[in-house]
Amino acid sequence: MKQWIQKKGWKLLGVVLVLYSILMGMMVPLHSGISARHPLSAQAGDTTVLEIEGYNTHFAQAQDHLRVWLMLGDQWTLSAEHVAVVDERHIKATFILPDLLPVDQQVGSFTLVVDNPIDGVTLLPEALFVRQTQIDTQTAIAHWPQTDPMIELHSGPALTFPFRNILRETIRNTYFHVPMWFAMIFIFIGSVIYSLRYLRHQRADDDRYAAALTTTGIVLGILGLFTGMVWANYTWGRPWSGDIKQNMTAIALLVYMAYFVLRFSLEDNEVRARVSAAYNIFAFAALIPLIFVIPRLTDSLHPGNGGNPALGSEDLDNTMRLVFYPAVIGWTLIGYWMSQLLWRTNKLKAYLEAYEDGPPQLK
Repeated sequence: MKQWIQKKGWKLLGVVLVLYSILMGMMVPLHSGISARHPLSAQAGDTTVLEIEGYNTHFAQAQDHLRVWLMLGDQWTLSAEHVAVVDERHIKATFILPDLLPVDQQVGSFTLVVDNPIDGVTLLPEALFVRQTQIDTQTAIAHWPQTDPMIELHSGPALTFPFRNILRETIRNTYFHVPMWFAMIFIFIGSVIYSLRYLRHQRADDDRYAAALTTTGIVLGILGLFTGMVWANYTWGRPWSGDIKQNMTAIALLVYMAYFVLRFSLEDNEVRARVSAAYNIFAFAALIPLIFVIPRLTDSLHPGNGGNPALGSEDLDNTMRLVFYPAVIGWTLIGYWMSQLLWRTNKLKAYLEAYEDGPPQLK
């Protein structure tokens, strides 16, 4: 049993983790959110009726406990005078805006806050821009309306993924696109290790392992690239926008594909193995700046590049981490399993070729 676990257990673990990430990634609902509002601006001192459209909300079911605020900064709040429920996803909130705002700017940016026991708290930053004709912060602070405080807010469902207006349901691609890239990096690291081992020990098996791992890494890279293009089509407006990360990724994959062009152009097995090992090390050395360095030096739409943060609390909350990290481990294990199957296939082909020429001798 122990031997079976050592030989097969990690494969089963990889399958279980990938299936788990797929099922959880597709079945866990998104947290409620605010997908639209109207109007976008108002004048200080006016009475404004804000039409709010929710996402995965239950406004009608929770209408007796529905609360709506406008929040200016971290301190100033203004509760709705009246909230009219249209249906589960639409409400109308009436606000009486004060004549002066407690900010030393002509325009104040209000965050919209909606709370109810079923959906919990939903926020929309910069939901309403209010223009004031004069600036008098001291008077505004002294006469700010005494409205309902934002207390006893509800948490909503325990297991949900965060709602992001630009992403919406495509946020689930986080469990496919990103883990495939992580797995690709780990697989390429393994291929470099075997290339170094070949250059040191001259064992044919190390060369076969390096080639198998490189093949799997390229497959994962292509899958990651195409899942990223699908994601970009929804979030950026088109599959390929010439973003620096997309361009550098395509170049990196072409560099790795040249590995096989070079490998298949050489007939002598030992020369092929040595040259391939050396080129594989070069390809990985080129991969690092292409993927991780150059995109950070210029503006980019892609998270993690051009000053755009990635995998922070705003992009990856604790619920997403429960799926994301198992997906990374699962795809890495599946990738290594694929490489092992390919290595066995190549070793069998070498065995059969050796058998045709005489007594089989495998290194």
